[in-house]
Amino acid sequence: MTAEKSLKVALLGCGTVGAQVARILREDAAALADRSGAKLELIGIAVRNTASKRDVELPADLFTTDANALIDQADVVIELLGGLQPAGDYIARALKRGASVITGNKALIAAQGAQLNALAAGNGAQLRYEAAVAGAIPILRPIADSLAGDHITKVMGIVNGTTNFILDAMDSTGAAFDDVLAEAQALGYAEADPTADVGGHDAAAKAAILASLAFHTIVTSDQVHTEGITQVTAADVAAAAEAGYVIKLLAIAQNAEAGVSVRVYPSLIKRSHPLASVRGAFNAVFVEAENAGDLMFYGAGAGGNPTASAVMGDVVAVARQLAAGAPLPCGSADQPVNLLDFDAITTSYWIGLSVKDQPGVLASIAAVFGEHGVSIESMSQHSDADGEGSALRILTHRGTEAALRTTVDAVAALDSVHSVTSVMRVEGN
Repeated sequence: MTAEKSLKVALLGCGTVGAQVARILREDAAALADRSGAKLELIGIAVRNTASKRDVELPADLFTTDANALIDQADVVIELLGGLQPAGDYIARALKRGASVITGNKALIAAQGAQLNALAAGNGAQLRYEAAVAGAIPILRPIADSLAGDHITKVMGIVNGTTNFILDAMDSTGAAFDDVLAEAQALGYAEADPTADVGGHDAAAKAAILASLAFHTIVTSDQVHTEGITQVTAADVAAAAEAGYVIKLLAIAQNAEAGVSVRVYPSLIKRSHPLASVRGAFNAVFVEAENAGDLMFYGAGAGGNPTASAVMGDVVAVARQLAAGAPLPCGSADQPVNLLDFDAITTSYWIGLSVKDQPGVLASIAAVFGEHGVSIESMSQHSDADGEGSALRILTHRGTEAALRTTVDAVAALDSVHSVTSVMRVEGN
């Protein structure tokens, strides 16, 4: 098939992902034209410094520092700068003039996705952001399109490769968090400042995007309860393994009768659960739907080539509609939902305690649980490493976050309890 229509494509940013997108647009031009029905002409690449060294050799005359002039010539704009500004202004400028936009900017979409989607719809443009969540894994389009006729009840996933690499290495080697983080930084899996990853903030932005799409509503990253993995110890990981669990940083979006909850935290999951087998820096998203049942999407969650694949999938989808002159999909209206307070969510707790080695300790602890209406599912006991007491691990039945936390506080106040050594949640049972 010969593509008759030509679309001018502007690329903003030429980092790890942007360089690969530029390469694909140039090297695979003929195949892309066949698949999309339009020639995709890369008219320029906006960067801060045109002289910087790139991962891919590209013609010097493609580069410019004038992003606005480039946007004003384009039919399709690919934004890969990241951050809220100036990326937000560039995207708004493109959409206002009717140019369609593809972005991988999770922070921007999680914060301003509703406004940008409205801007696109009001100007006859498309806004697509498959690359914003889980790299190469096609997850946003399946949620928005393939499952549009179903009712999604829960999305639970490993959406940050850095934290999964760290927790997986701690599980397989027994190493401490700080040691594995240093290894991850040496290998390039973690940034010099890893706060966004290990603090859970990167996963929270992705959780907000997943929740918004899955539940046809608006959730922003600041509405996501967020905890990172910095407090996870080698002892926690070893104890979890002994009990048949693995610890993962999970992004969870749940739609229950009482309302929607969205949270990110380290959690125990049974080793038999599909997410437990996700190793290294890989990502996976587990979706529960009323009619489709359980689905899992797995693959590389980051990297130049994998993320560029997701970007180019959006580019071709946009180009097909522009080439065909078809009306743009209007999407579904965002519906207001009750966003649950974190205290109201229900979960199970896995609690580590250091206690005195004396008669009646277990009975006094069990009594506190009973007083607060929290049921104990199982309890294990062994000597403390220092030999001065006992270490307990308690798994609760499901309860509200508020009730479980109040119970832990009451147990910590007992004279027979030296300290609460860890508190984690259990998911996926």
